[in-house]
Amino acid sequence: MRKAVTRSVPPVPGAAPRRRTTPGPAAVPAAPGRAPHPAELAALQRTVGNAAVTRRLQRQEAPGVREQARRDAADPTGHGEWGTFREDMARAGFSGDVTEIAWQLVLGGIADQGRLNDEAMARFTERQDQRDHRASNSWYQELVKVVGDHLEIDTPTLALWSGGREISDYALAKGHTPLEATAFGGVVDRLSLTPDWMLKTPMWNVLSKAFVSRARGPVHIFLRAYDPESVLIAQEVPQLRVVMALDPAVRLVWHPVYAAADGRLMEITRGLDLAPDAPCSTRDACVRILYDYLRLVHDPANTRSERAHADMSARLAANGNSP
Repeated sequence: MRKAVTRSVPPVPGAAPRRRTTPGPAAVPAAPGRAPHPAELAALQRTVGNAAVTRRLQRQEAPGVREQARRDAADPTGHGEWGTFREDMARAGFSGDVTEIAWQLVLGGIADQGRLNDEAMARFTERQDQRDHRASNSWYQELVKVVGDHLEIDTPTLALWSGGREISDYALAKGHTPLEATAFGGVVDRLSLTPDWMLKTPMWNVLSKAFVSRARGPVHIFLRAYDPESVLIAQEVPQLRVVMALDPAVRLVWHPVYAAADGRLMEITRGLDLAPDAPCSTRDACVRILYDYLRLVHDPANTRSERAHADMSARLAANGNSP
């Protein structure tokens, strides 16, 4: 893992983080944030350019954005998780300058995201077009420029997943690195940032695209549920196909995953047995095995896989097939 490169950027003044005791936007009176300190603006300008400074200043009075996100972006060190972020970034090897800039970009992105989400719904009907517009958030794009090198991995292989956050932990335990286990991904994964997940999901999509572009060998994909419009299938895998065209060492290894009644995750073999490891060379083979197991072997009393079975049944029914 690369360590952060210290930039010749003046640090933001060390205002102590203030913890809010009453959560929720309605509990905090509407008021503009503090005026940005000149050193803070200088740090933004030197790192990501004048456009970011302009937007930072506009944030002070910008109407129409989600009020709590606007206040957090206007006063970054007033966010309740600033202290946690700063400490976790230091433990992960980031310099103080990179930490301060990354925090401003994260909160600026959250504040802008509401507008982009509204535009996406108003301008586009296709889900992927909507997702692309949400991910056009320039704050998040600039965040990747600052922390991109910290999305590299220590293990030989990347991991992607779909079907529940526990799949990420499962992949990591098997020796592969998901985005959440990278230096920067791990820090952000431990934060709430905002109660509105639609304001932060596009950040993960932007980080994910940068993450998969760094693949240099086999990429292991763990599939507990299949959705052709998911970020995994609609964004991450196509990005990997581009990487594969340029680097023959990059290939996809698929794993059909099932949660047993006791919560233990196992993989499904071609013979529809559960095993510690059952890789497939193609997506279609993986999905077929997963669906066959859910159709033919899944125990309806197993609540751990109830959602995967329901999703599979609904998708088959929508395609004119019976489960």
